[in-house]
Amino acid sequence: MGDSDRPAAVGDSDRLAAVGVESAPKTALRTVLKSALKTAVGCVVGAVETTVDDAGVTFHRVPAAARARIGDPTLDFMSTVPSGVRLEAITDAPAFELDLQLTHLVPVGQESAGTALDLVVDGTVRERVHTRQETVVHFDFRTRETQVRPAGTVTLRFELGEAGTERRIELWFPVAAAMKLLDVRIPEGTSLRPAPAAGPLWVHHGSSISQCSEADRPTGSWPAAVARAAGVSLLNLGLGGQCHLDQFMARTIRDLPATAISLELGINVVNFDSMRERAFVSAFHGFLDTVRDGHPHTPLLILTPIFCPTVEDRPGPTPYGPDSRFTAIERPADTSVGCLSLTRIRELLASQVELRRAEGDATLHLVHGPDLFGPADTADLPDGLHPNSAGYRRMAHRFLPLTFGPQGPLHRPRAPAPG
Repeated sequence: MGDSDRPAAVGDSDRLAAVGVESAPKTALRTVLKSALKTAVGCVVGAVETTVDDAGVTFHRVPAAARARIGDPTLDFMSTVPSGVRLEAITDAPAFELDLQLTHLVPVGQESAGTALDLVVDGTVRERVHTRQETVVHFDFRTRETQVRPAGTVTLRFELGEAGTERRIELWFPVAAAMKLLDVRIPEGTSLRPAPAAGPLWVHHGSSISQCSEADRPTGSWPAAVARAAGVSLLNLGLGGQCHLDQFMARTIRDLPATAISLELGINVVNFDSMRERAFVSAFHGFLDTVRDGHPHTPLLILTPIFCPTVEDRPGPTPYGPDSRFTAIERPADTSVGCLSLTRIRELLASQVELRRAEGDATLHLVHGPDLFGPADTADLPDGLHPNSAGYRRMAHRFLPLTFGPQGPLHRPRAPAPG
């Protein structure tokens, strides 16, 4: 992992992907490249922890202590899916290369759509880079058995433009695949350094509907799209299946230098039937109390669950069926006392937010999920639970003015441009 010269990687087309430059002629990588891995890791934002082993670097969105204590392989996996994690750098390199190992978890009977990364150069999003060179883990939701189809390292090349010109680049990492970064290479004689932050820090926590594995590109996740439009720096703690008002996540948010915080809550509690009403209300207040220990006056937004037809008025759990859809199971009425539907969760969140505001928490706010994705949007809910790419774009379009718009609770006036 130390710095070393290395010739430009070559390989067949399924191991090498390139992002072209539309506004300038493509440039070729110089013959001699140098490893810039250590410097590049220092340019990565959007993770809470970085681990290094003999193979490479992994960016985590869940602290190590929590992963060890919970002991859930799914939590470990989602921690290493770098949704919202990106490299933000200033470079005069005409191009650069990455070596990655990618692992994609997909349901048994389905095929992976591949993995996408996004390059942004001086604020302009380039054509996405897409690869199918990834280890695929087929997961049986019913038996929890796995079948692994391994793959090796993928090398991705990104063309930036003419040599000698400094640019701000952002490389947004995958939203669905776990990722290990093995190397970053730039031409000899060029440089890479951390870019200034894109804006004040917005910390967002939620479920798979915030991780956005179904988005067709990383900048297409609704939190990423909102952050870029609002001029804020995103830390996306949306974790597929893992939003249960956990204290480890509340402590993580408490200790971050956030200027705005949002929490998308409720759907995973129903998906896994992990709480009944009494525990949910207490856990909600405990979570907010912990966050408020570090952020007593930071604007904090609660987002209730988006529309999900199968559990609007029925409790979970919501197993994944052979029809590739999530549905609620039938359960006797006498075992459902205190169980939570999405309608009831929205009622509880609204009433408890109002209670805390009456107690004096004037910077606590609420947005209802169906205002972002409601009954009229279900054509973009192919599995009955997760929006598709079009659904996420619509959510971003609606969330932005409600929250970061001039009258929104998370809005902060942008600092004037220098000079």
